[in-house]
Amino acid sequence: MKLVDFLAQVRDRGEYRSQEEAEHISTSVLRVLATRISPEEADDLAARLPAPLDDVLHVHPERPEALGREEFLRRVAEQTGARPRTAEWDAGAVLSTVADAVPGAEVDHLLSQLPAGYADLFGRPGPA
Repeated sequence: MKLVDFLAQVRDRGEYRSQEEAEHISTSVLRVLATRISPEEADDLAARLPAPLDDVLHVHPERPEALGREEFLRRVAEQTGARPRTAEWDAGAVLSTVADAVPGAEVDHLLSQLPAGYADLFGRPGPA
């Protein structure tokens, strides 16, 4: 998926005013996600995303942090300057677009690395 297409999808889903806002939100969400997943998983995901969004995923800690959903959203809110409820909207707009940009098996593998509660952010149903 090309950057312009990715950002257009995020912009539509998040109802953002501009492509710049969609890019800022995308970068912020991916930056927090990169702290939560393994470096290998981040690199695999980066290979599927357009530049410069892929670069955000290459800046990751040696070991992923154990962030539950609420802490993940708090950090997204911190990155974007939004409230937690808005951060949930932002994360959903970006991560559901990520789920459309990468093969389903990779999304499933990524979700298997995350604690319960992340699936809906990727536009997937949660566990039954």
